[in-house]
Amino acid sequence: MDSGCCPTEGDGAESDQQQPLVLQRVEKEAERSCQTVLRHRVKKHCSCSSVKLKSKALDFFPILKWMPRYKVRDWLLGDAMSGLIVGILLVPQSIAYSLLASQDPIYGLYTSFFASIIYALLGTSRHISVGIFGVLCLLVGQVVDRELALAGYLPEGTSSNASVLLLADQGNGSVGLECDRSCYAITVGATLTFTAGIYQVLMGIFQVGFVSVYLSDSLLSGFATGASLTILTSQVKYLLGLKIPRPQGWFTLCKTWFSIFTGLGNTNICDLVTSLVCLLLLLPTKELNDRFKAKLKAPIPFELFVVIIATLASHFGHFNTEYGSSVAGVIPTGFLPPQLPLWSLIPNVAVDAFSIAIVGFAITVSLSEMFAKKHGYTVDANQEMFAIGFCNILPSFFRCFTTSAALTKTLVKESTGCQTQVSGLVSALVLLLVLLVIAPLFYSLQKCVLAVIIVVNLRGALRKFLDIPNMWRRNRVDACIWLVTMLTSSLVNTELGLLVGILVSAFCVLARTQQVQVLELGRASSREHYEDLLSYHGLRTHPGVAVFGYQAPIYYANQSLFKTSLYNRVGLDPVKEKARRLKFLKQQQKKKKSKQEEVAKLTSEKEVEAEGAVTLMLDVESPRNLRSIVIDCSAILFLDTAGVSALKEVRKDYEELGVRVVLAQCSTSVLDTLESGGYYPDTGGDDGGEKKKIFFTIADAVRSLQSLHAPNGDCDTRC
Repeated sequence: MDSGCCPTEGDGAESDQQQPLVLQRVEKEAERSCQTVLRHRVKKHCSCSSVKLKSKALDFFPILKWMPRYKVRDWLLGDAMSGLIVGILLVPQSIAYSLLASQDPIYGLYTSFFASIIYALLGTSRHISVGIFGVLCLLVGQVVDRELALAGYLPEGTSSNASVLLLADQGNGSVGLECDRSCYAITVGATLTFTAGIYQVLMGIFQVGFVSVYLSDSLLSGFATGASLTILTSQVKYLLGLKIPRPQGWFTLCKTWFSIFTGLGNTNICDLVTSLVCLLLLLPTKELNDRFKAKLKAPIPFELFVVIIATLASHFGHFNTEYGSSVAGVIPTGFLPPQLPLWSLIPNVAVDAFSIAIVGFAITVSLSEMFAKKHGYTVDANQEMFAIGFCNILPSFFRCFTTSAALTKTLVKESTGCQTQVSGLVSALVLLLVLLVIAPLFYSLQKCVLAVIIVVNLRGALRKFLDIPNMWRRNRVDACIWLVTMLTSSLVNTELGLLVGILVSAFCVLARTQQVQVLELGRASSREHYEDLLSYHGLRTHPGVAVFGYQAPIYYANQSLFKTSLYNRVGLDPVKEKARRLKFLKQQQKKKKSKQEEVAKLTSEKEVEAEGAVTLMLDVESPRNLRSIVIDCSAILFLDTAGVSALKEVRKDYEELGVRVVLAQCSTSVLDTLESGGYYPDTGGDDGGEKKKIFFTIADAVRSLQSLHAPNGDCDTRC
């Protein structure tokens, strides 16, 4: 309804008396000083009581909350079954992924064992499986190989007696210990893991779990797929039995393939045949598991069967001694005594540890939130940060490397009846049995078999390439983020791929605000609702009043684009128009001065000024006879200082041409920014009062402006 000016069909007599909506703001609380805020927070977080201490303990150890309510009859069987199956799957995968992290097989078993126990105590997700994850193993392996090269160790497989003297703290002083290649590799891996865990715990203390929201699904998927290509490439040398060092620096994928092609003549036929046989066995059987997972009560552990058969064949066939095939070697039983990280290495690995910490946390939180939403419970992102942090810090003293949640094992865990993290404790028992008794039996297991297990488990990530056309059709921006992240992670550098993905995602968000155009809005015929004139039929405009909308924040990066778009949409650029008027006025004055006599100079100047003023006022009117502009601010999320200045400039420039500009439907945060930025000056008087008017609807703004155009109450029937 256009009250008091332009009644539409169906409007009653009461519409003429309708006044603009007026709301009274709630008074804000007085701002507290920094000392008061600091004192309040210290009191809140540092005060201690028995109730608060108990609450903190329950929050930090979630197992204390759910274990007393554990339903033995309903949950124990499912937890035991899923824990047993996941534990069986973890045995070959832990040994295999140790190869990817450039570690001995025993350390992969240690890592999975400790991570399963610690996450069961500290984690808030009931379903995720925390342990070895391929992408993190790749990142760890790259750092380990780099530090081994810097320490002077030759590539694995070459004869070398090199060793490094490490200083071990024994309480009363430092004692020198000689460390061979394997010892130094796990020392680097454990130090890297300890540093990453410290980062994660610090992020949990400062409650920055929200950072995971900045890692989009397309970014994480592209990063994982790119890393999977690097993992696949790194395992080809084991499939062929080649002894080539892992290249360092950028473009490792290209360097690795170059080394593989140049060394094809040295392929070990025994490893090649074993790899092909294992691939022919595992690929179809894993596909059968996936296809019939709904009918199977539990996936069949074909990987374990292949490992057992391959170990027996290698042992009795003497593949290592007769054919030179690389095998896992001695896998000791029991546990080694705890050892502190090598403090001098921390500066070397600090940057790498940060990227590993971010990736590990992001994967863990995304998986835990996904399964929590699926099963109807909630997880605490900050507690997950603590959990995964301590899953890295504590095991690092027992020669373990970095862990996080793993999708494949989590899916198996969920599908086999898991109800709580008791299943993780059952998996730890299975690994404990292997560590204490069974581990030495894997001495003759060929490394090419472990590489086959790694490659087969990359199927899910590599299938993402088939989904590229669908991604492109659904959202081209997300598809571009995926492609850029994937290509950078695989072709250039894995850690750089994550950083580039984050930067590209941020750039895409900023670019979207740069592409927003000002829209001219029209009113629906049946109600007071405004939409884009170019998008809908049947919308009407108001004579003399134009309504425009902008669906993006106005800030320093797009404020000039906002003004340009508005001027183009209005069809009248006030800056150019004023410059043209001034130039025209000066030309007229110059012509008059040259024709007038010296005696009549003053009189002629007054006439010129009057003519110029009349010309300015006559030429100001735009083709649509525009006298007022309404800017719909409902979609403007925020303003900064530059945005407020842009709105002030727009208002000032148009008002100099006789066109009034008002804002409508501003949010409270935008109103506060406008107030603090001086958009509503306290000038007093009628003009100042008009500038301070706040319109909560577009219709109120239009009616108010039309009443100014027709002060006697006469209305234009075309509205």
